[in-house]
Amino acid sequence: MESTQLLKGVLDLAVLAVLEREDGYGYDVVRRLRAAGLEEVGDASVYGTLRRLYNGGALSSYVVPSDGGPHRKYYGINTQGKALLEVQAKGWQDFSRSMDLLISGGPLPGTRTTETTQETE
Repeated sequence: MESTQLLKGVLDLAVLAVLEREDGYGYDVVRRLRAAGLEEVGDASVYGTLRRLYNGGALSSYVVPSDGGPHRKYYGINTQGKALLEVQAKGWQDFSRSMDLLISGGPLPGTRTTETTQETE
C-alpha cells in the first residue's frame, strides 16, 4: 500500500500530536514526524498543514529570533487544536480497530459465524 496516500489522510492528526508534546517550527515538526517513522512526509505538506491549522484556529504562533539565520516561526497547539486532536485521535482509533479486525480475519460484529449458521439451519 502506498504510505504517502495514508499519510495525506492523517497528516493533520500527526502534526497536532507532535505539537501537543512541544511547540515547534516547520522543519522541526518535519524532523520529528520523520523520527517517529513517517519518513515519506514532505516538507511542503507539513508547512501547508501548519498554515492551514493556524488559519483554522487550531494553532497559535510566535516568532523566536535566531542567531544563525532568519527568525523562526514556532507553532503551538491551543484549546481548539487540543479539541480537534481529541476528535481526530478518536476517529483514528475507531478506524484502526475496524481495520485490525478486518485484517485479522476474526468474526465481524453483527455477522454470524459458520458454526452459528450451520446450527440454526
